[in-house]
Amino acid sequence: MSQQPIRALVVDDSQAMRRSIMYALQRLTDVVCIEAQDGVEGLKKLTTQGRFDLVMTDINMPLMDGLKLIHHIRQTEDHRAVPIVVVTTEGAAADRERAMALGATAYLVKPVQARVVLDTVKELLKLG
Repeated sequence: MSQQPIRALVVDDSQAMRRSIMYALQRLTDVVCIEAQDGVEGLKKLTTQGRFDLVMTDINMPLMDGLKLIHHIRQTEDHRAVPIVVVTTEGAAADRERAMALGATAYLVKPVQARVVLDTVKELLKLG
């Protein structure tokens, strides 16, 4: 019985950071990563490209920041339960609290090790 691939949306205005996160995620079996360079593009892809199992987002981005993206995602019925992992340079407790209050599932502060990203995602998606 084959399982559908895990579809992850990786939203960050830094191409290097997107690549780093996608590299970490692709260590998991059967992961498809879709990239977006800001919240506007991320929201568009989320609403037009079908089911997603995971969203990884930065906070500080042009056009629409990650906090607004989280808010929009949590307002849509289709993606209300999708785990959202914030990966950001914003390490202050107030930033973490605001993201979690808006509906983020986990909050990681850059620089973040690939192992931490993997462990967080495995726990959220209940992977072995």
